[in-house]
Amino acid sequence: METNNQDLLIALADDQQLFLRSLATLIDGFDGKKVIMEALNGKDLLSQLEITLLLPHIILIDVNMPIMNGEETALLLSKKYPDIKLVALSMKDDDRTIIKMIKAGCCSYLLKDIHPNELDKALTEINNNGYYNSDTINKNLRRLLCHDEAELKLSANEQLFLHHACSDMTYKEIASKMCLSEKTIDGYREAIFVKLNVKSRVGMALEAVRLQLISL
Repeated sequence: METNNQDLLIALADDQQLFLRSLATLIDGFDGKKVIMEALNGKDLLSQLEITLLLPHIILIDVNMPIMNGEETALLLSKKYPDIKLVALSMKDDDRTIIKMIKAGCCSYLLKDIHPNELDKALTEINNNGYYNSDTINKNLRRLLCHDEAELKLSANEQLFLHHACSDMTYKEIASKMCLSEKTIDGYREAIFVKLNVKSRVGMALEAVRLQLISL
């Protein structure tokens, strides 16, 4: 593959082959930009990076991929290739998805319906500045990250309640164990439901394990 020494080298990871090829063709048409790697999932991407002699400057990573999703891929890449700029690419624009990808190591978050001219500009700015901050999503990243961290802070009693709630104890037994009223225990439960964005005890337990708030 022929590249100019001044080219901005791009790698893509997306499980939708038609979108992957179309995006590669689009980016190759931008002045001074060249796609040097196309992968169908995170595992495929990592395998290609291990054998290439030419590393990309930027990697666009689809959030939802089979085998190894965007978050898992970004976490591994940010540790193994810290100099490569990682950019999340998705149809989703919800706060929680954005936060997860930024925390995983992505420096920006782009929507798949981005205008070609804006994508060209974004890639240039990401290479030059390490981020792209033109849309509402990215302007609010700092606020979203701070909000997410605040939501996950549990008091000592909430943490203890969560531990008991992930066992086979009833809420009444938990109240007795903690020497608290059932009404207080109900308050802890509702507070944690909100903080973890869940609606059931099973959902609470699964989310607590996923976030490593408890270990079973």
